Amino acid sequence: MFKRGLDILGAGLGLLLFSPILAFVAWKIRRQMGAPVLFRQTRPGRDGRPFQMVKFRTMRDAVDADGTPLPDSERMTPLGRFLRSSSLDELPELWNVLKGDMSLVGPRPLLMDYLPLYSAEQARRHDVRPGVTGWAQINGRNAISWDEKFALDVWYVDNRSLWLDLKIIWLTIRKVVKREGISAAGEATMSKFTGKGL
Repeated sequence: MFKRGLDILGAGLGLLLFSPILAFVAWKIRRQMGAPVLFRQTRPGRDGRPFQMVKFRTMRDAVDADGTPLPDSERMTPLGRFLRSSSLDELPELWNVLKGDMSLVGPRPLLMDYLPLYSAEQARRHDVRPGVTGWAQINGRNAISWDEKFALDVWYVDNRSLWLDLKIIWLTIRKVVKREGISAAGEATMSKFTGKGL
């Protein structure tokens, strides 16, 4: 109950304080990439229940001759790279927090396709609401392996507390300023999870 209250307070204040930035980023995306400004995708929430996550769009809708989307690295725009490296693309997720789909802190919501690929231990990351930031994000983000990321997520589930959440939020701010761990080696963001590993 207290964590949910903190989420509502933090997300509400965040949307209010960042409203000029949200408006400016939306204008830049519309001007440089056109509509839509927001990227919406179904992601698994607590207990794997699907919800619509919203982010700022960072990629072009570019396809090859067969109609297959080009790799992320080729669709990513300079504006998109800046939004990713500064984490400004994540700001609309505060709306998901207000709605109760997400928390300020928790394991990041991944793809629905990954649900059947998790081991029983990895699936425990869905015992809590997914977060805008999390323990894995401040310990490597996209620069660590999937096994490391899931181990960190499960550690958070087992050790979560108010003080840990406050620590993660503070360290997230430092990470964003330093722009660390934005992508995996050779990837625009993170390689696809195939289910191999622990």
